[in-house]
Amino acid sequence: MSLHLGVNIDHVATLRQARYRTMLGAHNVEPSILQAALEAESAGAHSITIHLRADRRHIVDEDVYLLRREIGTMMNLEMGNTPEILGIALKVKPHFVCMVPENREEVTTEGGLDVLGQKDVLRASVSQLEANGTRVSMFIDPDLDQVRASAEIGASMIELHTGTFANELGEKRNHEAARLKAAAELGQSLGLQINAGHGLTTKNLAELFIVPHLSELNIGHSIVARSVFVGLRAAIQEMLEAMKGYTYA
Repeated sequence: MSLHLGVNIDHVATLRQARYRTMLGAHNVEPSILQAALEAESAGAHSITIHLRADRRHIVDEDVYLLRREIGTMMNLEMGNTPEILGIALKVKPHFVCMVPENREEVTTEGGLDVLGQKDVLRASVSQLEANGTRVSMFIDPDLDQVRASAEIGASMIELHTGTFANELGEKRNHEAARLKAAAELGQSLGLQINAGHGLTTKNLAELFIVPHLSELNIGHSIVARSVFVGLRAAIQEMLEAMKGYTYA
């Protein structure tokens, strides 16, 4: 099985919100989040990832409903475990949900979710979502106890946080890659699908490829940043080309 790519288009919405946050119904709102999703699909993306935050800083409710209705591929909804957002997810029925931590002060998600410390509340949400037809992932650091906790609460998948790996170099990066490898091996042995994401680029992907059993990478910032220079379609195709080097599924 080839490695799949989920394209996170939050930063397209961030650009839109910089000017049109209070006038999303205007005729001249741009860029279009739907156009970005459709372009990503046509470029070969296997899923479209969006994060509906509690403060609605980029993706808003209307985006979620629009994309669920219009895109042809899979929707991956990143979300904090709050009653409001859970209710939206249960109504929208995305193909996947990825539970993430949320901090209002952060620019983007930094660090993994503490599944071990929130097992009871997370188990209840996972149970509702999975019973509703949505497969659930836990966004976690490559910590073996967090992997075990994710399996114990009934999640179908984990998404390994690769931000520390991406930010380090040399031996520190090698050490983090080894942690990711161990977490992936344990997760696969527990029946979990193994995804990964955060800070991944065409330049650091090859060093991640020692990690076995990866099914999907979720990548946003690097693709959207590259698209400023080459366009979204080309940026996605460059990433897909780089991912062809992965043979350890």
